Amino acid sequence: MTGGSGQESERGAHPVSEEGRPCLFVPDLYREPADAWIDDLIRRYPLALLVSNGGAGHGPFATNVPVIRDPGAKAKSAAETSEDILLGHMNRQNPHWEKLRSGNPVLLAFSGPNAYVSPSIYRLTPAAPTWDFATVHVRGVLEKITSVEETLEVVKSTVGDFEGEFGGDWDMSESLDYFRKIVPGVGAFRVVVSRADGMFKLSQEQEPEVRDRVLKEFTQRDCGPHREVAALMGRLQPPAT
Repeated sequence: MTGGSGQESERGAHPVSEEGRPCLFVPDLYREPADAWIDDLIRRYPLALLVSNGGAGHGPFATNVPVIRDPGAKAKSAAETSEDILLGHMNRQNPHWEKLRSGNPVLLAFSGPNAYVSPSIYRLTPAAPTWDFATVHVRGVLEKITSVEETLEVVKSTVGDFEGEFGGDWDMSESLDYFRKIVPGVGAFRVVVSRADGMFKLSQEQEPEVRDRVLKEFTQRDCGPHREVAALMGRLQPPAT
């Protein structure tokens, strides 16, 4: 999945068309160093916040949904398709599902690791605390999936992806009849992506020696999110020896 719509003349430039307009404010200092960073964050943190307009008389709706890349789109070569397609699902009893309309724009917000940065780490005065984090916002057009069989395939593909990435390679074959019983209550959808923006705020604004202290401090923490932020910082710039 590429950041932006391909209309920029250089990284960090903002296009003027509505389709290409950024869906997330990202100072150039915090932009993803490569498109693969967006794909990696979506794969590793796939529980997205789906946001859509509720229509007249309603405010916006927001629901956390598990999201995967469309395995059919992944199988095609770049020459066959230029579209990025994401798949997700939610409970049909959720009022959000009733208000979703095929053809309408939606936003998917993916939250990566985040951690508070205390000025005590900087060893400098004056200083101010901040928060390091990684996030990806994806804009696209939603299409509701109405077929029970297609919905079942979305559920199976989601299980397959997540078991391989996070689970224990659980074999779903003996539970497929159970899946078929519950899938009428599942609302599946696809989102054809028009724009993806990533923000990776990893203390880039600090001097190298200060940033290195933040990285080392986070690496030594018992807190998982701090260590995950440190891992991203290390990918961006390895710690000094």
